Amino acid sequence: MTRLRRHRARIAVTLLPVLLALLHATGVWRLPLVERLDHFIYDARLRAAMPGTLDPRIVIVDIDDVSLQQWGQWPWSRDKLAKLATELTTRQQAAVIGFDVVFAEPDHSAGLETLQQLARGPLRGNAGFETELQRLAPELDRDAAFARALAGQPVALGYYFTRTEAPRAKGQLPAPLLAPDALPPNGTYATQWNGYGANLEALAAAAPRAGFINSVIDANDDGVIRATPLLARYDALDKASDGAASGYYESLSLAVYRLASGADSVRPVLAQGAKPPPPLEALVVGRGAGRIVVPVDSQAGVLVPFRGNGGPDGGSFRYIPAGDVLAGRLAPAELRGKIVMVGATAPGLQDLRATPVSATYPGIEVHANVVSGLLDGRMLTVPDYAPGYDVAMLVMAGAVLATGLSLLSAPPAALLAIATAAVLVGLNAWLHAQARLVMPLAAALMMVSLAFGINMSWGYFVEERGRRGLARLFGTYVPPQLVDEMLERPHLYSMRAESKELTVMFCDMRGFTRLSEQMAPVELQAFLNEVFSRLTEIISQRRGTIDKYMGDCVMAFWGAPVGMPDHAALAVQAAVEMAAAVREINQAHLARGLPGISVGIGLNTGVMSVGDMGSAVRRSYTVVGDAVNLAARLEGLSGHYGVEIVANRSTQQSALAYIWQELDQVRVKGKEQVVTIFTPLAAAEQQTVALREELEAWGAFLLAYRAQDLVAAKAALAPLVARSAKKFLYRLYTERLASMALQPKIRNWDGATRFETK
Repeated sequence: MTRLRRHRARIAVTLLPVLLALLHATGVWRLPLVERLDHFIYDARLRAAMPGTLDPRIVIVDIDDVSLQQWGQWPWSRDKLAKLATELTTRQQAAVIGFDVVFAEPDHSAGLETLQQLARGPLRGNAGFETELQRLAPELDRDAAFARALAGQPVALGYYFTRTEAPRAKGQLPAPLLAPDALPPNGTYATQWNGYGANLEALAAAAPRAGFINSVIDANDDGVIRATPLLARYDALDKASDGAASGYYESLSLAVYRLASGADSVRPVLAQGAKPPPPLEALVVGRGAGRIVVPVDSQAGVLVPFRGNGGPDGGSFRYIPAGDVLAGRLAPAELRGKIVMVGATAPGLQDLRATPVSATYPGIEVHANVVSGLLDGRMLTVPDYAPGYDVAMLVMAGAVLATGLSLLSAPPAALLAIATAAVLVGLNAWLHAQARLVMPLAAALMMVSLAFGINMSWGYFVEERGRRGLARLFGTYVPPQLVDEMLERPHLYSMRAESKELTVMFCDMRGFTRLSEQMAPVELQAFLNEVFSRLTEIISQRRGTIDKYMGDCVMAFWGAPVGMPDHAALAVQAAVEMAAAVREINQAHLARGLPGISVGIGLNTGVMSVGDMGSAVRRSYTVVGDAVNLAARLEGLSGHYGVEIVANRSTQQSALAYIWQELDQVRVKGKEQVVTIFTPLAAAEQQTVALREELEAWGAFLLAYRAQDLVAAKAALAPLVARSAKKFLYRLYTERLASMALQPKIRNWDGATRFETK
């Protein structure tokens, strides 16, 4: 939770694309770009999922350019159409015929109307003419001939609906499939129309089954036909109705399917438990075992289940030129049991449509695809809960991205964004393949990409700018691993001075003067670089901060800028390792015949000021205060006591992982307070019985020494000197005892040694 609060601004900006996508999904602010992207995704997925196989049940009789060249321009005379219908129903024995053609105008090509005018005019009373006219009338009435060819046959004619300010009606509509009250009156369940263009009354009476051919449910901005309605509502007006009844009418595709399947009824299914008016969910077509449930959208529409590329070479349906049928080039019963759809692909007849499959897709094949989908039960649908699904996906994915992207670095964040998009796409594809549901995806993908882009931009330009500034400020002082820790919470660190308890170290090389006299400047420089590099490496490994290099001395501290409770223990560990490293370097140096060097290290733990300090010309991140000065004094005492490391009591008590030997109680230059100083001897786990006994004896000696009990002090020190004759510390105190023996006892002496030099 702390990390989340630290990144709350970044999380907030990441949620902006989520909010934008939610506004689109809920319909508050529809984004045209997202809608076009959804269309693109749908079209691409549709093309990828098309079966691309031939449906042998459906044949398209095509009024193509070749047929027009053979049999004349369109419209053909009705006697040709009668011949076509007879050929299909009688000789070819087609199961169903659907005409994607409207026969709204009477056929005057035979001249019957002219002859009838003559009979009523100049030739009135001419018995021979009237007798001959009566004999020829049935043959010349080509509309009647076409009607006779259609009568009693499984034929569905096409017609179209219109909606204009002044309603117009032409021709004769069939009876509505559903009465106006079949659906609740206060809801909009289908596209609504107030006019139509239908077939001649005689043709409509001969073929009572008909369906509308309107394909576009709503006017998409790209003009591509993706869906088609199965029902449409016509509201009759007395002035324009021409006897047509108000109600819900079926499409040509549904009419052809019902003829082919024998389904005699269509029942709408409304959503249960929904607020009124309840939405339309499906149409139940047929009864009993042969019935099918067709999911529809709120406008009684279905998405066209395209099988493949359109046209004669598309491979989805067999195309037969209408001219070949008229010429009788097909073998008898070649189309027995087939569903025949009659339509036009000739460009001049303007029945080519823009679809996801092709920009010039035959309109007749759109109907054929719907019939094929109804026969197979493979209709796609956009459910009424699709917006709710979209909102749920946006909320869940947005929450994951807002938190995950803000907490992760760039590579893992990119993987998270890719994984989130993959899950969204995978779930969407699974619903499409398994349940044939078309769910929105574009808003979610847009949200993922924008959230990732905005989050990374914020991280780089806002947070990373602070990180880079922090790295610039502390990179030269602080070990890389500490800089990495600081970059996790950059707001916690600054150059502002503050007082806090730290451990500071001064490390000085002894013998450097003699060394500089015997080495060339270039060699001396290389040697110093070698030593300082090794010491700096150890300090960095133990999480120390380099303060400065001063000639042959290095200064460092622990506990800032990154706080650490064990700063004293880390400093002691670094000091021990530094002393060992200098001894190794010194051995190599002695092997080359050069003077040896040693190291003196002073450690002090206490409260000091740390921050960016200096002048307007030059500043540095450093520590100052009495505790710092004491560490410098302790470093100077290391040579006096013949040890490499000197630490005060606060440091010793904070580093109990080491065995310590008390060196003395001292007053350093400039301070009156007595300081007890120690040196580490070994790690605690390395303690031996002999070492413990030595330290116990040393403790007894110090008690006698500070009590000025020379006899007891000498008795305690003698075995220590005998055991470690070369130990400088014991020789030092031997000399002190000898000096004290020559002087009277000091009254009120506290046992501290005063040092007047640094």
